[in-house]
Amino acid sequence: KRVLLRIPLFTTMMKTAVLASLIASAAAFAPAQNGASKAATALNAEKSPAVPFLPYPENLKGYVGDDIGFDPLRISDYFPMDYLRESELKHGRIAQMAIVGYIATDLGFVVHPLGQGLTSATAHDALVEKGVMGNALVWIGAFEIVSWLAIAEMLQGSGREAGDFGLGKGFLKGKSEAQIEKLKYQEIKNGRLAMMAFGGAVTQSVLYDCGFPYTG
Repeated sequence: KRVLLRIPLFTTMMKTAVLASLIASAAAFAPAQNGASKAATALNAEKSPAVPFLPYPENLKGYVGDDIGFDPLRISDYFPMDYLRESELKHGRIAQMAIVGYIATDLGFVVHPLGQGLTSATAHDALVEKGVMGNALVWIGAFEIVSWLAIAEMLQGSGREAGDFGLGKGFLKGKSEAQIEKLKYQEIKNGRLAMMAFGGAVTQSVLYDCGFPYTG
């Protein structure tokens, strides 16, 4: 009886072991195939011309400058591209005006009577003490409110193009689509250059207490 009882038990254990082996084999091979497939897909994916070892940021397509594909931090994956382009254009335009004003002031072109004898680097603190900068804050705040209304409508699908406030469109009349695209690209590039230039000029003038050309 003991022999008869042990045989069915032994058979059941063998079947269980065989079944477990089959499941383990299937599980072992399946991830390897998926991993290989993902690796092959990553290798075959379009690469960013600006950073060739990184995948191309898909959300940049359709925007001016998409031929470069520079977004190594993948910021466009987390924020709407219209909002990012609006921000870039705004900062670029402000920087272009800022670098011109910064240099002009250091060359002696001063409009405000309380700014006489001040450099671009020293003007801020001096004018804050005299209460002049409050006016600038009010006007900047008003412009931000108006611009945000336009941005909010754009993000809700109004069809407004990023950075479009209806100014300067007369310069685009009679130009082809390719020419307009080139002008938009030039604005972005000039804005990026101005942002770097302004940062460099301010840093040099403060560190070395010098004026234009800020060489120390």
